[in-house]
Amino acid sequence: MIEERIILQVLAEQRDEIRGYNPSEWVPRREESLFEFDSAMAQVVIGVRRSGKSTLCHKVLLEHGVRYGYVNLDDDRLLGIEARDLNTVLSCVYQLYGTDIPYLFLDEIQDVDGWHLFVNRLLRSKMRIFVTGSNAKLLSSELATHLTGRYNEIRLFPFSFAEYCTFHQIDTASITTKADASRKSAFMDYIVTGGFPELQHIRNKRRYIESLIGAILEKDIKRRFKIHNVDALRKIANHLINNACQEINYDDMSGILGISDKTCKKYTDYLRQAFFIQILTKHSFKSKNRIRNPKSYIVDPGFQNNRENSMAGENIGWRLENVVYIELLRRCAYNFQDVYYYKAHPRAKEVDFVVCDKDRALELIQVTYEIDTPKSFNRETTALLQAAGSLNCNNLTLIAFTPTRDVQIDSKTIHIISAIDWLLT
Repeated sequence: MIEERIILQVLAEQRDEIRGYNPSEWVPRREESLFEFDSAMAQVVIGVRRSGKSTLCHKVLLEHGVRYGYVNLDDDRLLGIEARDLNTVLSCVYQLYGTDIPYLFLDEIQDVDGWHLFVNRLLRSKMRIFVTGSNAKLLSSELATHLTGRYNEIRLFPFSFAEYCTFHQIDTASITTKADASRKSAFMDYIVTGGFPELQHIRNKRRYIESLIGAILEKDIKRRFKIHNVDALRKIANHLINNACQEINYDDMSGILGISDKTCKKYTDYLRQAFFIQILTKHSFKSKNRIRNPKSYIVDPGFQNNRENSMAGENIGWRLENVVYIELLRRCAYNFQDVYYYKAHPRAKEVDFVVCDKDRALELIQVTYEIDTPKSFNRETTALLQAAGSLNCNNLTLIAFTPTRDVQIDSKTIHIISAIDWLLT
């Protein structure tokens, strides 16, 4: 057990830190609208470490003008805290914030085994609870099992390109040549630097990313899943970063890295649960086909270059595709839609993304950097037209680094959209 005086000291320091917060200085996040503020359900924000989960919660709580207690469990002095310590934590919260506080914000709680029992008890006492976590395990097991129907899940990613522009005060509205050039320059920076909020004002970006990757591997995976072969985990993480937007071939991965097929699958899933990567499955009406040949995407483009022994290529097309997929995940969360890729058979042309409402295809999206040559234009549009017939969907979008326009092919309209226009929409 951790002594009460230590917990009280830690919480007092955390309280003093948040007293100086000014949410008007922070970048507005789209996910703010997803909070069900007056709901009796726990508000649960999950996402990759350092994506801004804590800031998001503080922002909505402060802007709503409510009194709340704050506990950040990602503190080395609270390492090893157990469920039996949480009542002492609550006592310290009451001592610091008063016994009548209506809201309690529990930051990075997933490593406390049995935390759900504590949260359930607080919910039953009518306290409003905000929770953050950096591991999908927080949702997939404890939440789904023990807080069934009593939580509102909000997934947060690092800055979108629009939020990146807001942070850096890039003019996204003007049509002048200067503003257009500024947006293009910002876009090229974004697909290399990425959108982690703290990274934006740090000069040594490589050290920050290496430290962040280390924290994810050590705290969110090694400690959580009690693994021993961290070197194998790091190799798999680097392999997936270097092969973003590609199908995962566990046999090849095993042969290249000298790691068993079973370990490759297990550690890849751990990386998914820590939001290090995002998985995209194939569109199919057969369940067995949907789980085959998944593709992996990294949660932020900043992981590709800002790390030791990085050999990531300069393929802007893949970088753009990765950014578009993460943006689709943000947007589809609002309408409870799903995203897949489509490939009718191994030798067929592939469509990068199919946005679906249950079993109905709503939009087919192809992503490429350039379509300036007849060969590249025909390759991308042919894939869309073939899939349109198979999936009975005529809402066809081609995102490229090109001016926005519509084209008519075989009586179908393809909306060619500038990547920058689409990301800022």
